[in-house]
Amino acid sequence: MRKLNSVFANLAISYITIVVVIVLLLCSIFYMYLPRNYNEEIRNKNRMILENTANTIESAVFERVNKIYLDLTSEKTANFDARDSFRGHYSKIIDIQDLLKQEVINNSDLVYAIHLFYPKSKVMISSLYGLKYDVDARNEAFQAMDWIDGMQKNDKAFLWTLPRMVPKDIYSTVSGNNTMQPLITYAHSYPFNSTGEACDLMIGIDIKESAVSQIIGQMMPADYHNTYLIDHNGIVISSADKAVLGIRSAQTSYIEKILSSEAARSFNEKIGNTSYVVSDHKLQSNGWRIYNIIQENNFYKKSIVLQKIILIICLFTIIIGMVLSGIFTVVSYHPIKRLVNKIKGSFDHPSEAGHNEYKLIDTAIHKLTSKVSSLEETLQANKPVIKHNVVLNMLRNSYNADELEEQLLSVNISMDFSNYCCMVIDPVSEGFKELGSKTNQYAIYKLINQLEAAVFEDTHLIAEELPDRKIAVIVCSNHPDDSLLEHISNLILSEVKTHFDLDFKIALGIWVDECTEVHRSFAAAQILIKYGFFFPETSIIQDFSLLNREHSNLEIPQSVLLRFKEKLQARSFVGVTTVIDNLLREMKEGMCSADYCQFFLMNMISIYSDFLKNVRFKQSGQFKIDLYKQYNSIYNINSFKEWLLQSIAECYSHIEKRSDERALESIEAVKNHICSHLSEDLSLDAVAAKVFLSSKYLSKFFKEETGIGYTDFVTQKRMDKALELMKNSSLTIDQIAGAVGYGTTAYFIKKFKEINGCTPKNYVRSMLKQG
Repeated sequence: MRKLNSVFANLAISYITIVVVIVLLLCSIFYMYLPRNYNEEIRNKNRMILENTANTIESAVFERVNKIYLDLTSEKTANFDARDSFRGHYSKIIDIQDLLKQEVINNSDLVYAIHLFYPKSKVMISSLYGLKYDVDARNEAFQAMDWIDGMQKNDKAFLWTLPRMVPKDIYSTVSGNNTMQPLITYAHSYPFNSTGEACDLMIGIDIKESAVSQIIGQMMPADYHNTYLIDHNGIVISSADKAVLGIRSAQTSYIEKILSSEAARSFNEKIGNTSYVVSDHKLQSNGWRIYNIIQENNFYKKSIVLQKIILIICLFTIIIGMVLSGIFTVVSYHPIKRLVNKIKGSFDHPSEAGHNEYKLIDTAIHKLTSKVSSLEETLQANKPVIKHNVVLNMLRNSYNADELEEQLLSVNISMDFSNYCCMVIDPVSEGFKELGSKTNQYAIYKLINQLEAAVFEDTHLIAEELPDRKIAVIVCSNHPDDSLLEHISNLILSEVKTHFDLDFKIALGIWVDECTEVHRSFAAAQILIKYGFFFPETSIIQDFSLLNREHSNLEIPQSVLLRFKEKLQARSFVGVTTVIDNLLREMKEGMCSADYCQFFLMNMISIYSDFLKNVRFKQSGQFKIDLYKQYNSIYNINSFKEWLLQSIAECYSHIEKRSDERALESIEAVKNHICSHLSEDLSLDAVAAKVFLSSKYLSKFFKEETGIGYTDFVTQKRMDKALELMKNSSLTIDQIAGAVGYGTTAYFIKKFKEINGCTPKNYVRSMLKQG
């Protein structure tokens, strides 16, 4: 009993009790807290894997398919008029089929086949089946083309079909050589914004379901067999089990939960007597969802291992704690000394503190305080970077209300105002580019600092640079007024004009009532700033009617491009100027979206580039043209017009200078063309375009070289051919007139009599008498 009441025993019991209580308490906390957090981490990791898989499918499948569609529509495929008869255009059909085959070969890992279907003539050109007439999806022979019937009933411009098992040959029965394979078809109408009911052309792209399935298998190998891709009706689009493709899952309870939520989620579901964890993510392109379903014990098996590890660590810690308790009991009579020894070991130069143990402890606390102060200074130095990220995320709507309030408080930004409006400043201009990168950055930072330092009554400005070098300004005010925005805009324009001699453009967004809605104002301003290209005379853009253009389905007629190409090839500078003036007027006053107008201008540049290739234009010396690079350096539509017309004028001048060198070769080419195409259009303009000469120059040079006028030469060759046909064939006069290029028989007889002194009928009679 004396031993149990001794100080040593009491110390030992106290240490052991403390160790056991602390270890058991910590173990209990860890046992409850860590597995729960780890389970949440497992859920987050699973959602992240699903999100990465969805993003990979978006980029590797959907974006590539859209690019294939755009590549096809930018080629000459869509220029084939479906209202005309396809017969007699076999070379064009072969070119189109070769183009489709090339696209399939280039994307063989994704695309199985590409089909063009012309609804009005019911003709299909396919990379796999060639040219097919009278195509009807209800016909048994064309059951694999069910997307045609779907598009004809579709009031949208595109359609995704359900997966279906399609034989390699739609006209043969399934056999060992004609196996079934799952395909998904993406169909899109042409023109771009036309509906499936009213389009001139349907483009169907057969996508291999295996491409989607392979991505899922690579991204989530462990959960591949438990992962499914479904559409908005819950029908399976892709799965490891091909037998369930195109079928709605029988477990409608968790499918309905998945389809009813817009955000990604993870939840527990009991199926029968087994608990499962269901996680899903929505694809943005077409609203499909990818989800996996895993048994709960398998899903959390790593968490169960963690719990066992915590228990083992607890037991091991208690044993170690008891051993240490005995050691501490022995040495506890001198704790200050041991504490001082530990502190000394933590300093590089312990001798500086002397032998005063308390002074050494005070020095340790002082150094710790210094480190904390240094950390605070580091945070203060990084405050601009933190503020920049917070503002950008607010403009992207990355925070909910609570998160936004917390983030703004962390950077000392008060948003206690009644109204907010976002302005977007576009500094990129020709003068801005010439200043150099360092001066540009200085101009942007100076403007941002001046805006945030500006003082307005009941108004505060927050300015940040955007990734694309534009500047976003959030106007926070208790008195929303357009005159306030106009005052701020004029201040900005005045500052950059005075200090840097630059002309910026400013787009004003809409006023909103909550700071969580600033992203809506920012989105409107971003749309308006795009139209600054088409209104160079306007520095402040606040015409909200332009927002309607962004969602417009109107398109500029393709005939404008054809007229541009025709005038360009005819070297009619006046005609080219007229076409460009009319087009730019339509872009300013019409309802086409800014992105579509930019796309249309790129098509014009492409046509001009093709023209330079066709005329075998050789860039040398001072005259060099880099069209796409020059186009990207243009910042308004007036500069575009001036640049393009100047480039075309210089090109025409350069071509005229080299015309004399190849004139003789061109005259021979003209003669050969006339002799080989007597029945076709041999007008001076048409033939001049074939040899890339102006009609006026060709007429003059042709007479100088041949001694005969162009029209007389054509008439002579046609009459020679007519005489030859009268002697060596049994054709009628009408047939001979058409064969040598005369539209009417009466005109042919008139010209024949002028040259030969008799009518064709009398000439034939004289030949018969001589015979």
